[in-house]
Order: sequence, then C-alpha cells, then structure tokens
Amino acid sequence: MAGRGRAPKRVMGLLLAGLTGLAGLTGLVGCAGSTGTDAASAEARQVLDRRAAAVRDGSERAFVATAPPGSVAAADRAEARTGFRNLRAVPLTDWSYRVTGFHRTGDRATADAELRYRIEGYDRAPVVTARTLSLLRAEGRWYVSDDRPAGDASRQLWEQGTVVAVRGAHSLVLGVGQSRGTLRGYADLADRAVPAVREAWGAEWPGRVVVLVPKSLEGMAELLGAPASGYRGIAAVTTGVVSEADRGSSRPEAGGGSGKAPADRIIVNPDAYGVLGSFGRQVVLTHETTHVATRASTSAATPLWLSEGYADWVGYLGTGRTAAQAAPELTRAVLDGRVPDALPEDGDFGFGGDAGKLARAYESGWLACRMIAERWGEVRLREFYRAVGAHEKRAGAVEAGLREVLDMSPGEFTRLWRAYLRDRLV
Repeated sequence: MAGRGRAPKRVMGLLLAGLTGLAGLTGLVGCAGSTGTDAASAEARQVLDRRAAAVRDGSERAFVATAPPGSVAAADRAEARTGFRNLRAVPLTDWSYRVTGFHRTGDRATADAELRYRIEGYDRAPVVTARTLSLLRAEGRWYVSDDRPAGDASRQLWEQGTVVAVRGAHSLVLGVGQSRGTLRGYADLADRAVPAVREAWGAEWPGRVVVLVPKSLEGMAELLGAPASGYRGIAAVTTGVVSEADRGSSRPEAGGGSGKAPADRIIVNPDAYGVLGSFGRQVVLTHETTHVATRASTSAATPLWLSEGYADWVGYLGTGRTAAQAAPELTRAVLDGRVPDALPEDGDFGFGGDAGKLARAYESGWLACRMIAERWGEVRLREFYRAVGAHEKRAGAVEAGLREVLDMSPGEFTRLWRAYLRDRLV
C-alpha cells in the first residue's frame, strides 16, 4: 500500500487450476492437411516433452541436449545451461508444456505453449503461464533455441538469476540476488504469520505459504507483468490462481476467483519492504498470508474493502495498536469533520493515485471488520466474509451477507460504521 507498505493485490487470471500432465498439440497453425507440418509439430511436441522430463528428473545434461548442437549454437546451449542452474533450487514436482500453436518457416519454427508447473508440498494445482518457444531444425531434429514469456505474460523468478531456496516450518522462501540470511528472515516472519492466520481464520487452511523475493522493485514488477512505477512504495502483493472456468479473469485484489486457489505466491518488493521496521514487516507478511488463507472463500462477489479490511484486521490482531494509531489518515479526516459517507469502492484501492485516499480506503475496510469483530464476535466476522464470497455475483452479495449473518441492512451497517469511526478516531 502506498505510504503504508501494503497494496491491493494484482491476482487472478494469471494462473490456472487443473494438471493434465504432458498435453498434446491443439490449435496448430500451418498448412491445413500438410503432412510435413503435422510431422514437424509432432517433433516439436517431442522436444518439449524431453525438456520437461529433464526438468522433472533434475538432469542438466538432458535439458541442455534440447538446445541446438554445434559451435554455431554454443550460445543457445550456454543459455540453456544457465537457465537450468537458475531453476535447480526450486523444489518442483511437475513441469510440462501444452502447445497451443505452431508456426513453421523452413528450418525455423515458433511454438506457442502453456508451461505448467507445481512446487512440491505447496501447490495443489499447477501454475500456468504462457510461453513462446523458438525452435531450430538441425541434423534432422528440432531443438529449442529460446524459451521466453509470451506477449505480456510475466517472467518467472528463475529468469532473473539463480534462485536460492530457504525452507521454514510453514513457508518456502525463494529469492534472487538475496543472501541466505536475508531470506531466512523472511521465512521467520512467514512462520510467525501462518499460526496467527490459522488461529483467526480456521484450521481448514493447510497453513503453507510461498514467498518470492526478487532483487529489486523492477524484479517484482517483472514477476507481476506490470510497470514498476505502479508498485513503488508497495511492500508486498499476493497473487493466486483461479479455476479453469475463471481463466482470464482479473481484478486488483486477493479475490476475483471461483474459490479454488491452490498456488498463491506472496511477492515482496525488497526496496519498500527493507525500509519497514520489524513491526511493519510482520504486519505486512501476516496481511499477505491472510489473503492466501482466505482465497478459497474470496470471489468476484467480495468487495475490496472486505478482503483488504479482513487481511488488515488479522495483521493487526493482538498488536495492541489503537484505531487512531493504525488509521492515521482516516483519523485526520474524521477530526477535520470529513467522515466518509460510505465504505470505499474497489476503485479507491487503485495504484498510482492519491496515497492518502488509498490509505483511507484500507483503514476504512479494516475498521469495518474491526467493528464487526467487536460487536458480533470474530466467528461472525468469518461467517460474514464467507457468506459474501459464496455469492456468484457482486450485486446483492454484501446485502445478503449482512442480512443473513448480522441481521442488518446496508444502510444500518453504514450508519453504525460511521458512528464507530467518530467514536474510535476522535
């Protein structure tokens, strides 16, 4: 968030649930009915299958063998070797390519593909990302000369350098350009966050998080597939998968999916995170971990004030911070007589705008959740969150949740919340 070290989340639509193993070719592009093109596409599938098997087997030799041979292609083989070594520390349990398009011109071709992979012990379904692979035919076989993100797809951490992995009791931290000691610090924070979140949210969450720590803000932006300017001052974000039915959907928050979310990642901006004190770092990691835990109950029906407010509520739970201490921007507004008329809209959580407005949006959502927990109890707060997320559409979801769980209308809730702000912040 600008000015506070937290931000709305860029998630959903990046990843995809459901592993199908080594998939075949679909949607091939080329000369219809051409035997030569069909044969070439089948050979392309085979070399990608060999490359995927090399990753799964941990065989650098087999992986490099999928790059073009000979002195002319020495650079391609060196790049393949470096890429494999960058990836080696990541504990992968699956890796496969699904080719969606094939374009051939003589001895060169391009394959459009979906890369699917899972981190062992953490991902219940694969991360799916679009790739473009350049192929070269030499000595009667096809080889991979380049493997890169397709279009505006995000880069993967290992494409930024050698990955260092640190395991915690409840966490896996993967970093590039960071010392092992620094990454251990992140693991310690995540290991404290996970039990706190499980206590607040419930034991049905497996209680494991993956934290990615790139070298810089620019590296974070590459992992998100977005301009770095939009994340300056943002300490961390959480990304997550959506189900097959939700593929292609996107919204700037921890919600926006169908409730199936098996491969979340907490992505840190080391530039902004590094200037926080120990208290702020813990609040941020606990906040982001809450998004991981609540993903399955967060949907397109969940407004940002609720998902971000709940994550802040868990982040500050037990810290002893008063409302005025944790909500300075909103406190100033209320003292100036500018009590909000309504809870913030999703657009109020956008990047790159008024930092004060963004902070007030987060603070407003947090105080709404804090009010529910104080007036109705923590169990009712969880029930309200889940009730809202269970609705198929945004329209009417909050209204139904308020009626079913809190026995209130939206107007009554808003009036109560505004009074709560005056009482706690003045």
